[in-house]
Amino acid sequence: MMKRRNTRPRAFDPDPNAPQRCCDMPDCTSPAGYRAPRSRDSLNQYYWFCLEHVREYNARWDYYKGMSPGQIEAHLRADVSWDRPTWTFGQGPGPGKRTMPNEEDILDPLDILGQNRRARADRARAQAEPRIPAHLREPLAILGLDWPVTLADAKTHYRALARKHHPDTNQGDLAAEERLKKINVAFTIVKAHLQTEELEKAG
Repeated sequence: MMKRRNTRPRAFDPDPNAPQRCCDMPDCTSPAGYRAPRSRDSLNQYYWFCLEHVREYNARWDYYKGMSPGQIEAHLRADVSWDRPTWTFGQGPGPGKRTMPNEEDILDPLDILGQNRRARADRARAQAEPRIPAHLREPLAILGLDWPVTLADAKTHYRALARKHHPDTNQGDLAAEERLKKINVAFTIVKAHLQTEELEKAG
């Protein structure tokens, strides 16, 4: 019985559309078979490297390099909704807007709406408590911090997380390294907000 030949490309095979030229790394004469984006603003323009140098380039790549905490937060929020606009129920564009029904006009033998009313009451109580700034909700969740929090407490908690997830203490675990990157971004956003608050109070 003949075995079917596997025609799928291997993970590290060169790009079949790679140009016939040498690696873009200075002084490298190896064939360029792997592409990498030139910059955050030019993701469709590429350098062409050999396998060794594309690995080096990717290891140093930092999409958020040079961005402010506010710009990083804007990118993170846009990624959550795949860069698509969102709106509250009943407030969408177009003629097909939907409105919430009147609860008093609906039969509710299973007390479903009663449960909804209790849920709204719980939300109202939560809103009466110290309100978390919208742009800090995700970073605080990543850091495992409650609101409000002081800058000193945030720094202490961040140092503990950084030690816990540092690659040196996790035998180079890539998952721990990715977790540490998210922790660093989250702490940058929280720290910038708390420092701004302190400056405003001092002023």
